[in-house]
Amino acid sequence: MLDADLKAQLKGYLQRLTQPIELVASLDDSKSAQEMLELLRDVAEQSEKVSLVESRDDAERKPSFLIRRVGTDIGVRFAGLPMGHEFTSLVLALLQVGGYPPKVERELIEQIASLDADLHFETYMSLSCHNCPDVVQALNLMAAVNPRIKHTAIDGGLFQKEVEERQVMAVPMIFLNGQHFGQGRMGLEEILAKVDTNAAARDAAKFNAKDPYDVLIVGGGPAGAAAAVYAARKGIRTGVVAERFGGQTLDTLGIENYISVLATEGPKFALALEEHVKDYDVDIMAAQRVEELLPADASGLAQVRLANGALLKARSVILATGARWRNVGVPGEQEYRNKGVAYCPHCDGPLFKGKRVSVIGGGNSGVEAAIDLAGIVAHVTLVEFADQLKADAVLVKKAQSLPNVTIITNAQTTEITGEGGKVSGLRYKDRATGEEHLVPLEGVFVQIGLVPNTEWLKGTVELSRFGEIVIDAKGQTNLPGVLAAGDCTTVPYKQIIIAAGAGAAAALSAFDHLIRSPAPVAA
Repeated sequence: MLDADLKAQLKGYLQRLTQPIELVASLDDSKSAQEMLELLRDVAEQSEKVSLVESRDDAERKPSFLIRRVGTDIGVRFAGLPMGHEFTSLVLALLQVGGYPPKVERELIEQIASLDADLHFETYMSLSCHNCPDVVQALNLMAAVNPRIKHTAIDGGLFQKEVEERQVMAVPMIFLNGQHFGQGRMGLEEILAKVDTNAAARDAAKFNAKDPYDVLIVGGGPAGAAAAVYAARKGIRTGVVAERFGGQTLDTLGIENYISVLATEGPKFALALEEHVKDYDVDIMAAQRVEELLPADASGLAQVRLANGALLKARSVILATGARWRNVGVPGEQEYRNKGVAYCPHCDGPLFKGKRVSVIGGGNSGVEAAIDLAGIVAHVTLVEFADQLKADAVLVKKAQSLPNVTIITNAQTTEITGEGGKVSGLRYKDRATGEEHLVPLEGVFVQIGLVPNTEWLKGTVELSRFGEIVIDAKGQTNLPGVLAAGDCTTVPYKQIIIAAGAGAAAALSAFDHLIRSPAPVAA
C-alpha cells in the first residue's frame, strides 16, 4: 500500500511516539477492507510502539479502524482509507494519540481538556476534498486531548448508502451526537466556539483589556497577511482579527501563478501565510467576526466591534475582508444549499459519482469545474448567461471535446428545483427565444464569481455600486487612517498576488499616516 519513500517518512515520524498505540481494525470481506488491512500492516511495521489488532466486532461501520492509546479511552476512528488529502490526518492522529503534543496554543489545549460533556463527532469527507483535512484534524486533536470526545472520519464515497440516508450532499459535513453540527471548512477555534458556550464571553473580556494597536488588520487572507508582515517589520504594534486565516485561498485547490512558487495547493498556501505572520510579533485573533467599524473619536483611535461584543482600538485600520462565492439568487438555491447545491467541485464532486449535475458559469472556474466533474459524474450540463463562454480557449476546447458535457449558452437560470428535500433539476430560459427548459439532475455547482465581504461597512466607508471599498493608489479610503486592500476593494483584478501587493502597500500607507499624525490623546 505504501511505497518505500512513504514508509521511510512514516518511520521517522513514529519515532516521536511517547505512548504505545494500537490499530483496531473492524473489517468485512470487501476489497476496501483488504486495502485497509494492508495499509495498517504497513503502519504497524514502522514502530515497535504500534500494534495491529484485527477485529470482526460489531463496529457501526465496516471497514473502519480505531487508533487507540493502549490502556485508555483516547482514540479516533477512520471509516475509510485515509489516503490522498487525508494521509496527513492519519499521520497526525497516530502522533497525537501516541502522546506527541499538538502544535497549537496551550490555551486551546486547556480549553479542550476542560470541556465537561460527552461529545461524539462524525465528519463526512471525501478523499479529494482539500477543505476536509482541517476539520478532520481539528476534531481528531480534540479527541486525542479529551477522552470524553470521540470522532469518526467517514469517507462518503465508501459509505454512499449512509450518505444518502443522512442527505449528505456537501463535505465536510459534521454531526454531533447524531445531530447536524455544521458544514464546510471549520478551524479548531471555530469548533470550540460552537461547543464551548462560555468562550465568547471570555474572549470579549480578554479583547476589551487589550491596549490599542498602531495598526489593526481585519482579515487574514493574502492581503491581510502581507499587511501584517509589513506593519510588524516597522516595529509598530500590530493586530489581526479574522474569521479564518488564509481567506479564500483555503477554498482554492491549485495555485500555479504566484510568482516564485511553481505550484501549490490553497490550504498549504494559507498555512504558509499564517506561519509567516506568526514569525513576527503580531497579535492574531482568529475565528472572530467583525460587525462594526467606528471612525476615530476625539482621542484619535478608531474602534472595531466584534460579534462577541468586544471593542478593539487602533490608530489605523486596514480592511482586508476579501470576497466570497457569488450566489445565483434564484428560487431553490438557498433551500437546497448543501442538499445538491454546491460551490466546490473538488470537495463535493465525489458525492455525485454516477449522477447528473449542472455547472452555472462559463468563466474559467465554471469550465474547469465542468471538466473536473466530467471524470466523476454521469453527465454535466454547463449553463452560461452570455452568448458564448468566457473561459480561456484551451479550456473551452477541452470541455467541448468531452462526450458527457453539454454546453448551453445564452441561458438564464430561473430556478433550482427539488424533491424529497434535495435537488431534482435546473430550470433555465433561452434568452433568444424566451422558451423555458427543465434539466433533470441531482446537483448544481455555482461558479459565477465573487462578492466582497463588506455589508457590515455600509454607511461607514465609501463603497462602489458593487459593494467594493473605494480606495486610491495608496489603499486609502475616504476615512483618515482607514485603509483597505485585496478583493474587497475596487482593485481591478482579483488575484492572490495582487491582493498581497495591495496589503503591503496599505501597511506602508498606514505607517506613513502614523508618523504624520499626532499621538492619540490620553483618556
